[in-house]
Amino acid sequence: QVQLVESGGGSVQAGGSLTLSCAASGVTVSRDWMAWFRQAPGKNREGVAAIKQLGNTRYGDSVKGRFTISLDSANNRVYLQMHSLKVDDAATYYCAATGLLIRGWDDPTDYNYWGQGTQVTVSS
Repeated sequence: QVQLVESGGGSVQAGGSLTLSCAASGVTVSRDWMAWFRQAPGKNREGVAAIKQLGNTRYGDSVKGRFTISLDSANNRVYLQMHSLKVDDAATYYCAATGLLIRGWDDPTDYNYWGQGTQVTVSS
């Protein structure tokens, strides 16, 4: 049984930082594609970042240079470090996993497994 459990969300002022964590079981974070998506009210789910093995990373244009995705293979966790947060970054952030990408790393339909989400609020 696959479980993805996010943590680390919270409230922060614009310009601040947060680190999200995804604890995975039933998938191997160093083997599968692991990704972070986000969804704000009234908007589509958006790909934020993805990683498959060390060094193979993808980022959405809006977060490049500010967010970093990383793996902790020993603890089977995925992290998303978020810096220079903007009001537009506020959303529910989801961890996702898949063994195979077909349409693209940022297409949510490619992902088989999802966490329950963690809320990020950014105030101006």
